[in-house]
Amino acid sequence: MTTVETVAWATAAIFAAVALFQVALAAGAPWGRAAWGGAHEGALPGRLRAGSAVSAVMLLGMAAVVLAGAGAIGSGDSTLVTVLLWVVVAFTALSTLANLASRSPLERAIFGPTSIALLAGSLTVALAG
Repeated sequence: MTTVETVAWATAAIFAAVALFQVALAAGAPWGRAAWGGAHEGALPGRLRAGSAVSAVMLLGMAAVVLAGAGAIGSGDSTLVTVLLWVVVAFTALSTLANLASRSPLERAIFGPTSIALLAGSLTVALAG
C-alpha cells in the first residue's frame, strides 16, 4: 500500500466516523449542541435530522471519492474522479471554515480539528493525482 493510499484510507475512516455521527443525529441522538451551529439542545428538529441523514450519505460518497482518487478502489485515473476529488477538497475547506467559526464551542472543539484532518487528507490525495 502506498503512502497516498494510507492517507486515503485514514481520511475515508474519518469521513465514515462523521457519517455515523450524522446518522445518530438523524435518529434522534441528543447531540444538537455539537452540530449545525450548536443552536439546539438535545435532539435536532425534523428538518435538521433530515439534513443529517443527507449529510451522512454525502460524507460516505466523499470517502469513496477520496479512495478512488488514491487508486485504493477503482482505477482512480478518470477525469470525473479528479473533478469530484477537487470538489471534496473545496467542500472540506468550506467545512473547516464553518466549523472553526461556529458559535458552538463543542462543535469548534470536535469538528474544527476533524475538518482540518479531512481537508489535509483529501488535499494530499488530490495533489498526488
